[in-house]
Amino acid sequence: MLDRSAEPISEIPQNEEEFCCDLPHASHAGSTALLSQKPLSSEKAQRMAEFLGFLADPNRLRILSILATQEMCVGDLATAVGMNESAVSHQLRMLRTIRLVSSRKQGRHVFYRLLDHHVLNFYQAVVEHLDEPIA
Repeated sequence: MLDRSAEPISEIPQNEEEFCCDLPHASHAGSTALLSQKPLSSEKAQRMAEFLGFLADPNRLRILSILATQEMCVGDLATAVGMNESAVSHQLRMLRTIRLVSSRKQGRHVFYRLLDHHVLNFYQAVVEHLDEPIA
């Protein structure tokens, strides 16, 4: 068997005859629309890996879980997750850097929320996936 891992993928085969495996794949059956999509470029895959790496922190995920349900200020977030305000502020800066949360100021308080519906949908999809029973 050839090791093709180092070769760049130029294009996904468009029909079953072009695949190297003789066994039928579930993805072959009538899914030419999916087969016509290009794989991620190396640059985009790297950016995605860095983005997902930011999420690989339990404290950030706990903060996101709260912001998925409601807008909240730093002090209340700190109380909810059992961290000091400085640590929560640091985590929120990181989440703002990767455009997951936004803020608004009201008087002396700064309120944080998920940036948009994409972030909420992503969060909800991961939670649903983790809650699925193992087959």
